[in-house]
Amino acid sequence: MSLSNYSASLIRYPQLGFSLDTSLMDLDASWIEGMESKVAQAYADIAKLEAGEIANPDEGRMVGHYWLRNAALAPTPELRAAITEPLHALKEFAAKVHSGEISPPTADSFKNLLVVGIGGSALGPQLVNDAIGHDSKLAIHFLDNTDPAGIDRTLAEIGQTGLARTLVLVISKSGGTPETRNGMVETKAAFDAAGLHFGQHTVAITGPGSKLDQFAEQEGFITRFPMEDWVGGRTSVMSTVGLVPAALQGIDIDAFLAGAAAMDEETRKPEAANAAMRLALSWYAAGNGKGEKDMVVLPYKDSLVLFSKYLQQLVMESLGKELDLDGNTVNQGIAVYGNKGSTDQHAYVQQLRDGVPNFFATFIEVRKGRDGDTIEVEPGNTSADYLQGFLRGTRKALYDSGRKSITLSIPEVNPFQLGLLIALFERAVSFYASLVHINAYHQPGVEAGKKAAATFLDTLNAVRGRLTADPKTASEVAYEVDGDAEDVYHCLNHLAANGEVQIALGATPEGDTFSL
Repeated sequence: MSLSNYSASLIRYPQLGFSLDTSLMDLDASWIEGMESKVAQAYADIAKLEAGEIANPDEGRMVGHYWLRNAALAPTPELRAAITEPLHALKEFAAKVHSGEISPPTADSFKNLLVVGIGGSALGPQLVNDAIGHDSKLAIHFLDNTDPAGIDRTLAEIGQTGLARTLVLVISKSGGTPETRNGMVETKAAFDAAGLHFGQHTVAITGPGSKLDQFAEQEGFITRFPMEDWVGGRTSVMSTVGLVPAALQGIDIDAFLAGAAAMDEETRKPEAANAAMRLALSWYAAGNGKGEKDMVVLPYKDSLVLFSKYLQQLVMESLGKELDLDGNTVNQGIAVYGNKGSTDQHAYVQQLRDGVPNFFATFIEVRKGRDGDTIEVEPGNTSADYLQGFLRGTRKALYDSGRKSITLSIPEVNPFQLGLLIALFERAVSFYASLVHINAYHQPGVEAGKKAAATFLDTLNAVRGRLTADPKTASEVAYEVDGDAEDVYHCLNHLAANGEVQIALGATPEGDTFSL
């Protein structure tokens, strides 16, 4: 490692306080030259995307998340209005909630916020809350799964008394997503049990005319905010999905959007010092354009602990595709995992250093240690000194063992810098998708999982209808419902575990019997 190599490999945006160091990725200049035609195509593709051309051909949709932080880029007045009008409305709504002008029927103001969603409709708001929501005006809670015990725990944290001062956000584009619908149904039941009118506590963020939109009108929800079909869930944090909860928390959403817009401006330029393209090229080089290496994300800041999880969805749902744009089987993708530094130096960094070299690391450095005064934890050194030492030491130890890494640096974690980081990775994903010729904006694998789950539920209900007081094996029930015997066995086991049927264990699962 040398300062000259570091300098030659560093991209800095001084006006943003941002830098990207790829000196430990060993990108060869001749290799980069050989990628010029693919790079040129990637710039052309994203220019078309931002101009409003169909970028999601499978679904016939535009892809407009870049417009969300700069509505002037949207190609029509109608699209610009679809961004600016909800933004104005949600700011006004949040202000009225904070002032008490909008309040619950039985209290003077809302004190709690319950977000019901899944995937990007929960993970984006969770990241924003964890990173920059520390002085929130409302105490925020999330229902992001259909786990009944998890639902019970969250509702218990709020408490029946707390429900009277709780504002609920239900976030679902279609209104038919089972996990979100189930969370809403369970929440409504809790409000009903407390003698509270659910609709008078609830806001919907959904597609116009959706099932949720219709339900919100029937139940008299406080208000509704739109979700557009040209914004995917994993890139929706700067739409109403992320901005409504953030504004209600009192977060500076203008700074959040400004940070993203500023990074977009820099990474839109087809220049060598383009941080998003450099990231995409680094991913390509590390995995031979086929995702042969995993990406380990290590932010050295507690407030960014969810960033690796956020990137896991953004990268893996966007890039994990069976087919390319020409219909060829390519099985693309980059596996992403991580937690935070220096915690992981006491966990899986041992394997990173000495085990299977099937990854590259992405370090995220936050240069400012803390606000306010600090102390020395030992003579001459602060806690921040140690954190920096662990980052630099781990980075060097990995490289000395043949493990490559990228290092991103920002001055501090605030709304502007969080927006900047999210925008950087969104564009890197767009670039990489073009480099490997795939559609980053659909999710056929997710839809396949939903269909398989629906089929299982149909089998489960059929099984319920065939149970009697006489014991039956799974094979006998499967014959009656014309179902797969193993699927039927798992249905019966589920029913037994939840007290709906009795199970008598045989020598093997084939011999187990079930009865009412």
